[in-house]
Amino acid sequence: MRSKVLGLVPFLMMALACEPSGSQPRDPSSSTSTGPSDSGAPSSDPMASNSPTTPTAPVPPPAADAVAKLAGGTNAFGFDLYQRLRKTPGNLVMSPASMTTALSMTWGGAKGETAAQMKKVLHLEGTPDDVMKTSGQLAQSLQDPSRPITFRIANQLFGEKAYTFEQPFMDKTKAAYGAPLELMDFKNAPEPARVHINAWVEKQTEKRIKDLIPGGAIKPDTRLVLVNAIYFLGDWATPFEKERTRPAAFFTTAKDKKDVPMMNAIGSYKGVAKDGLKVLELPYKGDSMSMLFVLPDKVDGLDAVEKSLDAKKLAELGKALTSQQSSVSLPKFEVAPPSIALAGELQGLGMQDAFSRTKADFTGIANPSKIEERLFISEVFHKAFVKVDEKGTEAAAATAVIMAERGAAAPIEPAFVFKADHPFLFFIRDNASGLILFMGRVADPSKA
Repeated sequence: MRSKVLGLVPFLMMALACEPSGSQPRDPSSSTSTGPSDSGAPSSDPMASNSPTTPTAPVPPPAADAVAKLAGGTNAFGFDLYQRLRKTPGNLVMSPASMTTALSMTWGGAKGETAAQMKKVLHLEGTPDDVMKTSGQLAQSLQDPSRPITFRIANQLFGEKAYTFEQPFMDKTKAAYGAPLELMDFKNAPEPARVHINAWVEKQTEKRIKDLIPGGAIKPDTRLVLVNAIYFLGDWATPFEKERTRPAAFFTTAKDKKDVPMMNAIGSYKGVAKDGLKVLELPYKGDSMSMLFVLPDKVDGLDAVEKSLDAKKLAELGKALTSQQSSVSLPKFEVAPPSIALAGELQGLGMQDAFSRTKADFTGIANPSKIEERLFISEVFHKAFVKVDEKGTEAAAATAVIMAERGAAAPIEPAFVFKADHPFLFFIRDNASGLILFMGRVADPSKA
C-alpha cells in the first residue's frame, strides 16, 4: 500500500504597525539593506533556491538530548494547536514541524516579553541560537540521501528591498536553516510579489501546495516573508495489493455511511489495542519513518479520543506497539482543506504580544529608528494536502512568515484487526527522534 501525504503549508505573516507617508529606510550601520532593485522585480530567481541545500552525503543528527527537547516541544505545540483546530468539522491536516520551523526563525529575532511568550507557546528549550542550530542540523540529517525515501526541506526569506534588516539575524537564519534573502518590491507591487512567493512554494512542494498566500494578504506595508516548505515521498515497507482494494462502507457517523475504496492486507504489523482505541504503525522503506493510525473503538468515539490525546500519550502508545499477525483495512483518502488563518488560535495559546502593533518586539530582525516602522505579526496561514493510496505516502508542507512594518493471506487467524471504517487520526513521524512531521484527521475519506 502506498499512501501519499501532500502539501502542508503554514504561513506566518508579519506586518508594519503603520507606515508614514514618504518614510525612508534608515542608514544601515550594524544592519543591512541588501541593495534595492531598480526594476521593482525580485532581485533573484526563487526557483534557483532550494534551501537548505539537500545534502549529498549523510549528515549526523544533533546530540540526542537536544533532538529530544526539540521534538518534544514541537509535538507538544502541535497537539496544543490541534486542540483548537479540531473544533472545525471535517478532514484536517497540519505539520507541527513546518510551523515550528517558521515560528522559531521568527522567535530568533524576538526580544523581551514577545520572545518569552513565543518560547512558552512553542514549548522551546534553550536559547534561540541553540534551537536554530539543532533544528538546522536535524533538518539536514532527515534529508539523508541514502534513505529509500524522499524528504526535502527548503527555507527562504523574501524581504522588502527598501527596508533595513539586522545583519546578525540574516546570518543566523542562513547558517542554521540555509534561508537566503531575496529582495522584493512589496511597497509598489504587492500582488506580483504574492504570486512570485506562491510560485516558489509550489515549486518546492512538487506543485502540491498552490496559492499558499491568499489574495490581499501581501500589502504595501509587508516587509518580510519567511517561508518553510517540506516535501515527503515514501513507499510502504510492505505495499498493499491493488487487487485487494474494493468498495466498503465507511461510517461518517453512527447512522450515516458511504462506500469508499478500502485497501486490505494481512501480515505482520505493529499495533496495540487499549483504552478504547487501536493504534497501527505502517513503516516506510528503510524503517526511518512511519505512519501511525489511531482508531477509536466506537464509531462516534473520535471526539473523546481527540480531547484526551496529547504528545505524551501518543509517545506512550508508540512504545506499547508490538508486532503481531494483523488484518488491516484502510480507506484511500485525500485531504486538501483550504488555508486556515491561525493568528487568533496562536493568540489564544498565549502568543499575544507578537501580534500587537504596540507591544511586538522583533528588533532583532529589524530595528528602525521610528517605532511606527517596527514589525509585528499580522496573520498566520496554514494549508495542507494529504493523499493515501496503495503504494506509499507523499507529503508536502510550506510555512511562510510575512513581516511588515509595524500481501497474500496468512495461514493463521490474525491476532490484531484494524478496520478503519469510521473516523480516525494519522501521524507521520521520524522514528529516531519521534518528531511529528504531519498529523491530521480523516472524518470522511470521500471528501477532500
